[in-house]
Amino acid sequence: MQLLNQFRTPSDEDEIDDNEDEIIGVIAEIEQEALNEEESDEEVNEGAAELVNSSDGNISSDDSFDPNAEDSDSDDSMAATSSPPKQRKEQTNDNDGPGTSKATAWDLDESEETDETVRAIIAAIKKPRSSPPEIKLDDFITDICFHPERDIIALATIIGDVHLYKYGNKENKLLRTIEVHAKACRDVEFTEDGRNLITCSKDKCVMVTDMETEKLKKLYETAHDDAINKLHVLDERLFATGDDSGTVKLWDLRTKDSIFELKQVEDQITQMLTNEQKKLLLVSSADGYLTTFNISARKMYVQSEPYEEELNCMGIYRGNSKLVVGTSKGRLYTYNWGSFGYHCDMYPGIKNPISLMVPITDRIGCVAGEDGTINACHIAPYRNLGVVGQHNMPIEALDINTNGELLASSSHNNDVRFWNVKYFEDFGDIKYNEKHNTYKEKHHNLPSSKCTNASDFFAELAKDPNDEDDAGGSTDAAGPSNMA
Repeated sequence: MQLLNQFRTPSDEDEIDDNEDEIIGVIAEIEQEALNEEESDEEVNEGAAELVNSSDGNISSDDSFDPNAEDSDSDDSMAATSSPPKQRKEQTNDNDGPGTSKATAWDLDESEETDETVRAIIAAIKKPRSSPPEIKLDDFITDICFHPERDIIALATIIGDVHLYKYGNKENKLLRTIEVHAKACRDVEFTEDGRNLITCSKDKCVMVTDMETEKLKKLYETAHDDAINKLHVLDERLFATGDDSGTVKLWDLRTKDSIFELKQVEDQITQMLTNEQKKLLLVSSADGYLTTFNISARKMYVQSEPYEEELNCMGIYRGNSKLVVGTSKGRLYTYNWGSFGYHCDMYPGIKNPISLMVPITDRIGCVAGEDGTINACHIAPYRNLGVVGQHNMPIEALDINTNGELLASSSHNNDVRFWNVKYFEDFGDIKYNEKHNTYKEKHHNLPSSKCTNASDFFAELAKDPNDEDDAGGSTDAAGPSNMA
């Protein structure tokens, strides 16, 4: 009977108890194994670190140098080399001493490369820069201006500061930051001698800052009743300002108040301009008027017929005989000098709103706007010459340095880019009724552009090496010409 009790089938309760004990035991074993694995990983990491330290310079664990240490052919060194790839990589980086130098693109020789693409990339990297690198700011750039005598460019920002940069083909250096206005600084200009920096702002103030001492030289507080949008420097002491309501004022640095004030339009002043004689002040406005003031007589000279578009920018060409005005509809109106009542010619322009214009030569100008592209055009006769440069966003400001070789542009991306436009000196004069391809000219990329033309690529492929002396081919797209 006792033997039967020993071999009887266990009850359900006994099975449950046994299963719980087994489960608890398995969980305990898993936890113990996890702890053992963590401890083993720590020991391996510590051992690897000691191995790296001991292999670097044959230094023992007690930080003493062993002159009798075995060389790299020993079994220990072989064991070290059989370490994991990550460990060997760390040892390689640690053994790079200060005397070792890494190979760069400048050390490569394109003549040794067989791949044409690689050779072209190396040649492009080694090619010396013809323009300064890009300047990037954290704040929105409202206006830019080149110094008339030094390699300095002033950048006005939306927070009221002006940054002065010394530019060069290798690098740009921030010289100083001048905090001038409490609100957005809308326009910045240097006087003709470069000694003073004049700024206007949304806070209705005009400030004159001395470039040498960086101190405020003159403050015209509440110079206008409305926010000031534009200013134009006439000479070392005279300058003009225009506000959002259409008021124009002329100032003299030797006086406290404005010399004269006129209001002939009801909308924002977009640009002011004078020629070399500086007898007339030309003013364009957003309500479609071109107004001319006689500076010496202190009165209005003439006002144009109203246009159903904004007149945004102006430029003088052809030996001060032609005035060209860019509009919000992408048109270019040409006026004979002195006859500003109505235009004599109208060109279709780039078919995009034109907000900026800078004369490059006596017959070539650059225009830009909301499409982020800087286009070059020939004036009288009008001709699209191609794309000078590009931005990813609308262009806000445009200026050219004193010698006319470097063009600077800023966009809504808070960047300033430089374009070397010296090649325009080699452009020949364009004659009337000359055949041309309007579409190709509009999309043609000039030497300063960051993009290349597809036709240039295919032309290189189709080029016969035996015909190197053949310089005949004339292209439809505009470009440098040797015409007399």
